[in-house]
Amino acid sequence: MSLNIPGLVVMVFFYLVVLGTGIWASVKSKRMEKRSQAGHIEMTLLGNRKISLVVGIFTMTATFVGGGFIVGMTETVYTPTMGLAWAVMPFTGALSFLVGGFFFAKPMRDGKYVTMMDPFQIKYGKVLSAVLSVAPLIADIIWVTGTLIGLGATMSVILDAPYSACIWISAAVAIIYTLLGGLYSVAYTDVIQLILIFISLWLCVPFILTNPLSVDITKTALNYTFQAPWTGKVDAEIAWRWIDNFLLLSLGNLGYQDFHQRILSASSSGTAMITCFVASVAIITFGIPSVLIGAVAASTDWNLTTYGSPSPYERGEAGLILPIALQHLAPTYISAIGTGAVAAAVMSSTDSALLSATSIFSTNIYKNILRTEASQKELQWVISVTVIVVGLAGTSLTILDNSIMVFWILGSDLSYTIMFPQLVCVLFFGISNGYGAITGLLVGMLLRLLCGEPTLRIPAVLHLPGCTLEDGVYIQHSPVRTICVLSTIAATVSVSYLASVLFNRGMIPERWDIFKVKSQGLPQPLTLTGTNVTEEDKVDDIFEVQNKSNHVSELMPLQSPE
Repeated sequence: MSLNIPGLVVMVFFYLVVLGTGIWASVKSKRMEKRSQAGHIEMTLLGNRKISLVVGIFTMTATFVGGGFIVGMTETVYTPTMGLAWAVMPFTGALSFLVGGFFFAKPMRDGKYVTMMDPFQIKYGKVLSAVLSVAPLIADIIWVTGTLIGLGATMSVILDAPYSACIWISAAVAIIYTLLGGLYSVAYTDVIQLILIFISLWLCVPFILTNPLSVDITKTALNYTFQAPWTGKVDAEIAWRWIDNFLLLSLGNLGYQDFHQRILSASSSGTAMITCFVASVAIITFGIPSVLIGAVAASTDWNLTTYGSPSPYERGEAGLILPIALQHLAPTYISAIGTGAVAAAVMSSTDSALLSATSIFSTNIYKNILRTEASQKELQWVISVTVIVVGLAGTSLTILDNSIMVFWILGSDLSYTIMFPQLVCVLFFGISNGYGAITGLLVGMLLRLLCGEPTLRIPAVLHLPGCTLEDGVYIQHSPVRTICVLSTIAATVSVSYLASVLFNRGMIPERWDIFKVKSQGLPQPLTLTGTNVTEEDKVDDIFEVQNKSNHVSELMPLQSPE
């Protein structure tokens, strides 16, 4: 098979459109920066908090409609052991947006934070905040890796282009326009990318559905034809695992900086909330084409296609089922357009992860720990270098494994089992303090490691109820990750309360109080304040608490002039 020239032309067109949009957005951001006299850091990381409702909805949706979303949905529906019952990503995405809109958008946006780690920095201090920042930083790098793998697999199958070349070129395009315009470039390219994804995927669906080599998907939905019904099922013995995965994919999204960056860049907390609510509806519509393509693939006699026999699942290529279906069940030009959709989806998630990781490193680690006296100009250079380093790191990891699921599980575990419970505690439990946070972190990490993870080849040491030995490997059937989340919250709150009592009653000398619990008294939530408090009062209160705690935040230089 030779290089697919028509497909290559389509890909070049897609990339030029995206790159051109990114360059235009960067010019627009520089003009806005001059007119508003906003700080460069504020403009780069948060778009001067002026992202409109329409653009916000597009960029919020595009952030989570990535290559893993599109390719993974098709793979899940097609795989005989899973099916539609396990393809929950559109609904988990919708739930995460709803929960984020109702509970997280207002306190985060009203707090005028720069990153999701700022509440930790204010309440626990700079050092502990920097330690906790490592988890979302790694999760974003892993996100880059997982999305690029999906693109490399798709392009190598359809275009017959080198796997590594496809990945590196796509990563380079995303890095370039992210460097040029920061969040503005990312947000406006997300608009173009989401439109391309929607049009391209829905253009492919009619050709896939009407191909003569597949049986009507309504007939294979509940009947065994070429494989098990594509609707799938959830047996009673694995129901808890299904619930665990559902909560992982929904609440785990709230532990990513990508999500909170969209909230923090909104023009107001009301705009942030509406953005979440509308995106919760939009994301479901983007999952439908992947479901239909997966259903058709499960209803196809592959022996009659140019792919031949055995089927992709039997060859261990279920993860490539989207590009395989496009290549063998649709005309050449349609498969090329479908590849463009995947490329657009990948870049829309990759650029978000690049900027997300950069935000956390530059503000919560470099500025607050490594170089507390760093100037604005120095931070600009740090941001640029970090975008490149994160992009190179995420792209380089693609050589370690070609499975999207391996990186998806690792990234989601970091987000759900570590960051989500910590964020809940710092925002909604006034009693939480540094002692509890450290204890919760250690408890959650230790428990997760002891429970094992077969996909990552980590053996289970702690056998929870329902754990069974299958093919020489212990498989947990309990909701392991959710148990870890609840344990982390319980440990954080209980130890925080105990530490507060011990120090405030003088049972432990004050000189041992490294997190200044006694000087704070019984802590109260910093951002969930009454409705009569003004925005200025909230910001003043934040910095007053910091001064009392002797953990002065370095956020002030990053705030734009009011």
